[in-house]
Amino acid sequence: MDPNFQAQLSPLQQQQLMQEMEKMQMKDSLTMYTRLVDRCFHSCVSSFRSKSLDKSEIACAENCAARFLKMTQRVGLRFAEHQAMQQKRATEAAGGAAATGGR
Repeated sequence: MDPNFQAQLSPLQQQQLMQEMEKMQMKDSLTMYTRLVDRCFHSCVSSFRSKSLDKSEIACAENCAARFLKMTQRVGLRFAEHQAMQQKRATEAAGGAAATGGR
């Protein structure tokens, strides 16, 4: 998003934009949590003999959750790096076009 974009909005529009972004972030967080629970439960729980998980199921679920969170963090970092690189290229291209007079 263009950094100047938000400055061009009225205070009410800025507030609405922030509320919408918060909703999107909450939805993304809930989606990620649901995926984590679904993946780890299906991978680790194989028996319904008792109300509680056995030691191996608990260990498996903990390891699965840790791997999922690490993977999610890595993907987020790589995405941020990619976005920064794209923004840098766009800035350089705009600067190069301005220096040559748009030719």
